[in-house]
Amino acid sequence: MVQINLDEVCRIVKDVSDDHLALSNLSRSQHTKVDGSIVTSVDLGIQASISERLQNSWPNIRLLGEEMTHVQQSALLLNLDEPCWVLDPLDGTTNFVAGFPFYGVSLALVLDGFVTMGIIYDPVRNEIFAAKRNSGVFVNGKPLTQNPSPNRLSACVANVDYKRLTESLSNRLIRNPPYRSQRNLGSCVLEWCWLAAGRFQLYLHGGEKLWDYAAGSLILEEAGGVSRTFDDEVVNCLTLRKKPVVAACTPELFEKWSEWVFSQNSSLSTYKK
Repeated sequence: MVQINLDEVCRIVKDVSDDHLALSNLSRSQHTKVDGSIVTSVDLGIQASISERLQNSWPNIRLLGEEMTHVQQSALLLNLDEPCWVLDPLDGTTNFVAGFPFYGVSLALVLDGFVTMGIIYDPVRNEIFAAKRNSGVFVNGKPLTQNPSPNRLSACVANVDYKRLTESLSNRLIRNPPYRSQRNLGSCVLEWCWLAAGRFQLYLHGGEKLWDYAAGSLILEEAGGVSRTFDDEVVNCLTLRKKPVVAACTPELFEKWSEWVFSQNSSLSTYKK
């Protein structure tokens, strides 16, 4: 496989994103997609420009972007034994349009369904999280500094997206949460990074697409955290179907958190140690 310099890919993601976001106040057209989500000219512009830059540098590596058609995306997943970029050009578009400063750009390199490189850029805070498998996590080129994590669930902060969870699990989380406090920030890709950094400790999402979790799941793993689907499977990029995810910033918290989640909902598979 061709050698790819992580710093070079980071520069591409950052430079392209900054250029398009700098122009966003001059032109920011938007429309609603079939699934009800919003897409703007910034999403489309970032995807087109990153795709072009990557193609120029690594012409033999394909790219799967969120703003491609489902048919195009499905075709790209037919050749899983070849490397493929997976791009979310602007995750948190609703936040971006509303002026809520929490959105990011995510790029992953996938081979055989598993992520080998992940880059997530937060343009608001000028943080770029980057990881290569078995090489750790870096933020702006320096090793990630993690906040200390508590040992008890009751002392943790959780990021929970309720809208795709079952009613029974949502009710239990609302009425009898095992954690100290809960947030939902609206950008999956940055939520993975903040979990990896220990800015909150627990994560629960009822359905993410591969561009939501591809880069972030590797960043969390390289930071020492753990994530699984609700079927206790390793998060991978083998399908376009949405996957529910449970995760924590340490293995110890993951064991406690996942056991609580599955014990509260009989419709979900029981977590196996």
